[in-house]
This record gives sequence, structure tokens and C-alpha cells, in this order.
Amino acid sequence: MSEWVEVAKVEAISIGHPVHIEIDGTAIAVFKLEQDFYAIEDVCTHDGGTLTGGCVENDQIICPRHGARFSIRTGEALTAPAYEPTATFPVRIKNGMVQVKDDRWD
Repeated sequence: MSEWVEVAKVEAISIGHPVHIEIDGTAIAVFKLEQDFYAIEDVCTHDGGTLTGGCVENDQIICPRHGARFSIRTGEALTAPAYEPTATFPVRIKNGMVQVKDDRWD
């Protein structure tokens, strides 16, 4: 069973500036949208590069290499050249800390 991993204090994550972490070798990007937090795998499904470093527009992250857009809320690939979604992960707030876990293998 996977464990919750602390990412940062709630106030340390700001809108438009994702935080990159790794959990057991999986790169994860944590985002704040309005008052909610979301986590997606920090990988473009088009070429395997990281998404962090790309621009955040509303609830989308734009891949910095080829411009594919992904939904921060759902991981869905929204534009070519990416066609496959990126994984999403559960996020919770506990004692003022943003926590994430990779529950794909539970």
C-alpha cells in the first residue's frame, strides 16, 4: 500500500507555479488551481519529457517542447502531439501540508 508523501506547506504552492516531486521514481507535478490542489505525472505522453517548466494557462499545463496541452484536473491530453493522458494522483491537506500518494499499485 502506498504512503502519503508531504509536498509542501499549503501556502508554499502558488497558482501557476507547480511543485515537482518524486515518489518511488515517479515524477509528479503538484498544482494549485483556485483553492484546490491537483497532482499529475510530470511527463508528456508524447515524448516522455517533463511538463514542469511549461506555461500554466487556466487549468492546463503546456509542454515546453512541443506545445501539447494537458488538463491539470484530469490529466487528459487536450492537443496534439500528445494523445494519451498523463496519470493523476490523489491529493489531500493534512495539518497544513499538501500530501500526495501514488496509488496506482494499491
